[in-house]
Amino acid sequence: MSQKPRLQEKYEKEVVPMLQQKLGRKNRLSLPRLEKIVLNMGVGEAIKDKKYLDQAVEALTLIAGQRAVVTRARKSVSNFRLRKGMPIGCKVTLRKRRMWEFLDRLISLALPRVRDFRGLNPKAFDGHGNYNLGLSEQLVFPELNPDRFTIPQGLNVTLVIAGSRSDEESRLMLDALGMPFRRS
Repeated sequence: MSQKPRLQEKYEKEVVPMLQQKLGRKNRLSLPRLEKIVLNMGVGEAIKDKKYLDQAVEALTLIAGQRAVVTRARKSVSNFRLRKGMPIGCKVTLRKRRMWEFLDRLISLALPRVRDFRGLNPKAFDGHGNYNLGLSEQLVFPELNPDRFTIPQGLNVTLVIAGSRSDEESRLMLDALGMPFRRS
């Protein structure tokens, strides 16, 4: 069997004992743990031209390492010329090995390449311990060739964290994994 991803090993060897000690829990299943990462691209331009959506699906597939799924509109909005069922975006859900490898690439390669990066917002938790971050440019990922992907496209990353009782516990875990949060 192949070797575990670097960040997963760090979580099991360093972060879990630290969380057990700081939170005062012996059961490791009651500690916050990363369940999945959802990558999402909304492509509003897809209403006018389908090539924007095709390019977004291709970019997200390269970034995630697995095929992106096209998302469709849930309801019609006449002001946006949007009909129910029209393709308007794409998403990928990463779990297990791919999830840990993506998080490692996000922390060590992509975020340092963001222009004027001063750290992630430490308040972007949703109240249930999940963390959301938005990237205004998908070209911060080294997998993408800037000559091939000329249309600037944003990307939303959601870290779904299970076993967390509060946003503070999730922040503690992500901080220990090396998430570059903004310091006040």
